[in-house]
Amino acid sequence: MPQIMLMKAEYLVLLSFLLTTVVITNAFYIKKQFYPSVVYLTKSSTSLAVLYIQAFVFVILFGKLIQRIFLGQLRAIETEHLYDRAWFSITETCLAFTVFRDDFSPRFVALFGILLFLKCFHWLIEDRVDYMEQSPILGPTFHARVVGLLSVLCLFDYLFISSAYMHTIAKGASVQIVFGFEV
Repeated sequence: MPQIMLMKAEYLVLLSFLLTTVVITNAFYIKKQFYPSVVYLTKSSTSLAVLYIQAFVFVILFGKLIQRIFLGQLRAIETEHLYDRAWFSITETCLAFTVFRDDFSPRFVALFGILLFLKCFHWLIEDRVDYMEQSPILGPTFHARVVGLLSVLCLFDYLFISSAYMHTIAKGASVQIVFGFEV
């Protein structure tokens, strides 16, 4: 069963790359120059949707890479916890963002994606530390990977919180308050 799902995921990634290539090639074929092509891509809702899907695919692939580097293969319980927490977090955060629906923009979507990305790795490291407490034999590479991921997450948490704080101080209450508290 996992092999079939892996093949489906590979086909979907390949399809997204193919669609992105077709959309970009079409824009350059129609407009013939770089700047008009970029304007066309950003104004066409179909092209923009394909580019958003491609960005989502890149985020997923980057997340898989980071997961392989710092955590290795996920255990079944970690995957299950990740899916459960992600659905709860997405719905909870979307409800909180309804207060600031006027601020909805591509930047907002990007910040929401980064927030969810960071939260997922916080949950995974939490499960991994719980596993570390229960397992009697762990090598130094395991500890180095966990400390490395914790360090990276702390750095990004600091940057995210300080950015939200500075934005709120400079421009007043906005969706940055929710992002700051969610981090």
